[in-house]
Amino acid sequence: MPATDTSKPPKALYQQLKSFVLERIQSGQWQPGDMIPSENQLVSEFGMSRMTVNRALRELTSEGYLERISGVGTFIAEPKPQSNLLMIANIADEIHARGHRYHCEVSTLGRVAAPLAVASALDVPTGRSVYYLRCVHYEEEVAVQLEDRYVSPAMAPGFIDQRFGDQLQPSRYLLDNVPVDEMEHIVDALLPNAKDAAALDIDPQEPCLALMRRTWASSQVVTYVRFLHPSSRYRLGSRFATGAANQAG
Repeated sequence: MPATDTSKPPKALYQQLKSFVLERIQSGQWQPGDMIPSENQLVSEFGMSRMTVNRALRELTSEGYLERISGVGTFIAEPKPQSNLLMIANIADEIHARGHRYHCEVSTLGRVAAPLAVASALDVPTGRSVYYLRCVHYEEEVAVQLEDRYVSPAMAPGFIDQRFGDQLQPSRYLLDNVPVDEMEHIVDALLPNAKDAAALDIDPQEPCLALMRRTWASSQVVTYVRFLHPSSRYRLGSRFATGAANQAG
């Protein structure tokens, strides 16, 4: 008889069911929009308790693989785009890499007097004139990111003169023109204000993920930006080798 591999503990029952569902998604057997078997069917097929089945489906839903509609059923969710938190990513590059159409609408580009929070983030005196840009990024004509960006004129003097849009994005311009040697990312979950919800064309009660980024060059702050993402349309995450050196692109 072959030796039994005891090097790995057996998976918990709910993890076994999660693996079953994920294998069918990854193999293409279950496609986005497909309805999966009901909880009752899974309980009967796998001989698991309803609590175990419910936990597996609940976790898969929170991880973005499933969408549960009360009174209707559980469906394979459309995959959400995901940004890497360890890199200074340009959203247009991400969207094009997925083979999707990208579009950008700029609503504001000009100078503003830095309020206290912005001045602190940019490390300049309150009221100092800084560049401000506001735009919305679209994937397949669906708003996926609202960008509010403040830029130090001393670090990127040409920023104000650019024609940002589908062909040139603020992140791409800054990456190409200002060598960045340090960055900071802070992620928060919040409800959008009425103005931001309108810009993203979402309900004000829809939770959003806010990514705040600062970048430095030669110890001077280059930009402070807030990216707002509807949680139903976008994900933020990273995967990296522990102990390995990681570079910010």
